[in-house]
Amino acid sequence: MRSHLLNDTTADRYRRSVTEGVERVAAKLATTDRPFTGVTVDALAPRIEQIDLDQPLHDTTAVLDELEEVYLRDAIYFHHPRYLAHLNCPVVIPAVLGEAVLSAVNSSLDTWDQSAGGTLIERKLIDWTNERIGLGPAADGVFTSGGSQSNLQALLLAREEAKPGWAGRENGDDLAKLRIFASEVSHFSVKKSAKLLGLSADSVVSIPVDHDKRMQTVALAHELDRCKRDGFVPMAVVATAGTTDFGSIDPLPEIAELCAQFGTWMHVDAAYGCGLLTSLKNRDRIDGIERADSVTVDYHKSFFQPVSSSAVLVRDASTLRHATYHAEYLNPRRMVQERIPNQVDKSLQTSRRFDALKLWMTLRVMGADGIGELFDEVCDLAEEGWNVLAADPRYDVVVQPSLSTLVFRYIPAAVTDPSEMDRANLYARKAIFASGDAVVAGTKVGGRHYLKFTLLNPETTVDDITAVLDLIAGHAEQYLGDSLDRAS
Repeated sequence: MRSHLLNDTTADRYRRSVTEGVERVAAKLATTDRPFTGVTVDALAPRIEQIDLDQPLHDTTAVLDELEEVYLRDAIYFHHPRYLAHLNCPVVIPAVLGEAVLSAVNSSLDTWDQSAGGTLIERKLIDWTNERIGLGPAADGVFTSGGSQSNLQALLLAREEAKPGWAGRENGDDLAKLRIFASEVSHFSVKKSAKLLGLSADSVVSIPVDHDKRMQTVALAHELDRCKRDGFVPMAVVATAGTTDFGSIDPLPEIAELCAQFGTWMHVDAAYGCGLLTSLKNRDRIDGIERADSVTVDYHKSFFQPVSSSAVLVRDASTLRHATYHAEYLNPRRMVQERIPNQVDKSLQTSRRFDALKLWMTLRVMGADGIGELFDEVCDLAEEGWNVLAADPRYDVVVQPSLSTLVFRYIPAAVTDPSEMDRANLYARKAIFASGDAVVAGTKVGGRHYLKFTLLNPETTVDDITAVLDLIAGHAEQYLGDSLDRAS
């Protein structure tokens, strides 16, 4: 079995195996004519269940044939222009090359003696991102597994920084005094992070949003003032630069002013909107982000990177000490004095992939302007899509896009019952997914079911959007017709 280990004697076998795998995937990408086959759980699960993992096939070609059957054939392909659902992007080729390199070399980014140049490359990319944000010369950060982890770490730092403001007490009872402020459409990871950090169930104060789904700063000011008056501690404000449902961007300059006034940590969740950091024409949409104490970025959303590729950035590098623990077998304290750069000193993770290499390869091949051009294209497409929806009497569109998301609802002229409209929209989404012709997402607005296009593919066109809208209307009308037949 040593012949399967990747080393100097198996380099040729590695080359042949990877080439065969790449050829399979390339062929699949080249011939995929829809984003999904429509396979059901009930149809796919038995195929996988019958595989005996204790009986290996002992042949790469046979395994790839099997993989075609249980995965590749029925995978959901984000590169297809009619995949319009979630915050999943098609990936750029230099990043995929980076993925292949980092998997084979298998560096672990927790310590210098497991990564060497990998550590320096990650640090360089953190510095580059901080410069793009404008956090200043004392800024730092670390790569993470995704936006949820980045938000968790940022709020951990905010929690620890808040403690000295109330006599530095460390007992758990005092945690009940901490409050986090986030808009009513912020990411669910804010509430999950609060729970993981031991905060009370009512520690996250939901701030209402305006018509454009942006945090209302008048309401935020009122809640911050009430927090202080009631003897609580305003631990953090989470401003969102690109909400998951609407792509809306909170008024960052105004929020920054309030955070300064109340001595509150400002975190900006820019997991989605971070693509504007490379934008050639829309960078001003996130003005004010440079005043944040911490920022979440997901390169695997709007930088067109494979999952996972994310980071948490901080204005003051010293705040990362709250995530630092020393172990003699890994990162003994003496290494700090010896100036040995161990990234585990900054991270919630220990073993960690060299995900930064994907972004490094992308920047070295395409440049930041190349990424920004792609993201600007999908933002422009969303504007065109909004115009199409606004002019189509079959649909109600919620808000003009700030990034590349469209939320809308099919509104049949002959139906006045909102619940029946809900059912028609839900049916249309399920039917279009089952057909495999397109994939769209859904959400609720005002308690009602809406559909959602998340446009992250520059290959998607207005014609694709129009075609999918026609498919949705067709499925919804079919449901309503069948519903009338059933009623009669």
